[in-house]
Amino acid sequence: MRKLTILLLISASLFLCGCPKAARYSRPQMPVPDAWPEDSSGQPDGPDAEAAYDVNWREFFMDERLQSVIQLALENNRDLRIAALNIDRAQAMFRIQRSEQYPKAGASAGGEFYRAPENMSPAGRSQTVQQHSVNLGIASWELDFFGRIRSLKSAALEQFFATQQARSAAQISLVASVAEAYSAYAADSENLRLAQATMKAQQAYADLIRQTRDLGIASDLDVIQAETQVEAARVDIARYSGNVARDRHALNLLAGSIVPVNLLPQGLEAFPPLKELSAGIPSDVLLRRPDILMTEHQLKAFNANIGAARAAYFPRISLTAGAAGFMSSDLADLFKYGSRTWSFVPNIALPLFDSGARDAGVKAALAERDIAVAEYEKSIQSAFREVSDALSLRSTLTEQLNAQQSLVNSLEKTYRLSEARYKGGIDSYLSVLVAQRSLYAAQQQLVATRLARLSNLVTLYKVLGGGA
Repeated sequence: MRKLTILLLISASLFLCGCPKAARYSRPQMPVPDAWPEDSSGQPDGPDAEAAYDVNWREFFMDERLQSVIQLALENNRDLRIAALNIDRAQAMFRIQRSEQYPKAGASAGGEFYRAPENMSPAGRSQTVQQHSVNLGIASWELDFFGRIRSLKSAALEQFFATQQARSAAQISLVASVAEAYSAYAADSENLRLAQATMKAQQAYADLIRQTRDLGIASDLDVIQAETQVEAARVDIARYSGNVARDRHALNLLAGSIVPVNLLPQGLEAFPPLKELSAGIPSDVLLRRPDILMTEHQLKAFNANIGAARAAYFPRISLTAGAAGFMSSDLADLFKYGSRTWSFVPNIALPLFDSGARDAGVKAALAERDIAVAEYEKSIQSAFREVSDALSLRSTLTEQLNAQQSLVNSLEKTYRLSEARYKGGIDSYLSVLVAQRSLYAAQQQLVATRLARLSNLVTLYKVLGGGA
């Protein structure tokens, strides 16, 4: 009889409403070209070049001190910890949603005692009535014939996958940020040592010029010019000292703790070369980036919500109560065969008029899916631009670095010749001053170019999906 009742309910529902259709997911087309722009090809990939997503960060950053700082950040950075906790939360939410597919059973036991008055008692006299019961049953269970709960479970699962990819994206960003902060500290430290060495040399020249002025060889103008250079170097020392302190604070924040002094870099020149990377093709690179995978999982979640919204057109069939157990007026007879009892309360609900609420729910779910598609396509376009920009700078920065190094070498020779001619009495101190200023500026620019090139390689590694 019970099975017949359920079958009749289901048959009537299908007859009235038809069969539901789940929303199918299809990945949107890539909204970018199939190849990188010609002007962003960068330098040709070498024979040992690998795809960034196949290169672990320890293989890319070969400096042991930098590896230790990155590992410190991975263990202590609070943003990464929050991303990991978001995974735990999403997993718990998925388990909650998945549990809706199954009945929730519970056990109960109780007793009831009351006095029946004479005029209410069948025996014609007052009596004390006892009733004992033990039951095992289902409080409420929706029979998911039309996929509403399954769609919600799929959406929760995709959100869980999205948080996993968000954590991977956060790790890639953290690794790159630590490497950039580490290299910035190295560059400012190198500039600070350069300014200190320049000031020391200029101070020695200033003392020498004062002696020659006292002997009547140099003029007061030469002394003033030399002292001006000393004070300019002193200003640079103060500026770079502040930059070094600020860089260390940034590095400590990223690492989540104080970075030991023995792990701090000494300069950019000491950095070992980074591993050569292959740019690959956009579809392989971009579709494997964690941030894009995250947006795709979010798109799948919104797509699953469409199925849940469509299921609202169909009846909800549930067991609002159901139990089996024992009931007796005598505790001693509670578990005897004749004390068995059961209850079965199926329920079916189908809104006939809701002022368009279900239509609006489906339209809202479709709009959310379309918004997610636009977000997905936008993330791919943004990633395409990031990679193209990084590739465009890769070769030009290498050329800039080589040219700047040649310029520094030439200005060093010019400075030595000017110094020798001044000491030999051939030229004035002005030629030494000009050569020294030019060399100092070129050395500072060389440090800046090295930092830019290193930052570009780190950025390229990040935007190509490396860092896992």
